[in-house]
Amino acid sequence: MREWNWLRWWWPAFLWAAVIASFSTDAFSAEHTSRLILPFLHWLLPSLRGKTLLMLHHHIRKAAHVGEFFVLSLFLVRGIRAGRRGWNIAWALTAVAIAAGWAGLDELHQAFVPSRGPSMRDVLIDVTGAVLAQIIFAWITRLRENTPPAAQFSR
Repeated sequence: MREWNWLRWWWPAFLWAAVIASFSTDAFSAEHTSRLILPFLHWLLPSLRGKTLLMLHHHIRKAAHVGEFFVLSLFLVRGIRAGRRGWNIAWALTAVAIAAGWAGLDELHQAFVPSRGPSMRDVLIDVTGAVLAQIIFAWITRLRENTPPAAQFSR
């Protein structure tokens, strides 16, 4: 049983990595997401047309990259910490490196999906999300460490 204890900390990262891989399939190509996102944007902002709607669709898809890898980075640092408290630069860099590797594999996978294609820019966007997560996590952790214990529960 003890040999499987590591899974307690890592299962969210594994599950989320699988979710990201599913987003790299044809079902989540720009053509397919546009069928949902463009009508919603048109309903939300009826005065917008054509290129503006397409540009918003593009930016929503890129923001999704940031969000996906933001979450992955947090789950990765959770696994790396394995219940330890605080923040450590080595943990953060390891989480970002693993996220960057997954981003590269994700884009490689897209090279074999007919409706998708690999993009180094997407890898950079993904890594930006992972780095942003670690910066915010470090900031929140430092705030908590500098807050007197009684003040943490007084709110």
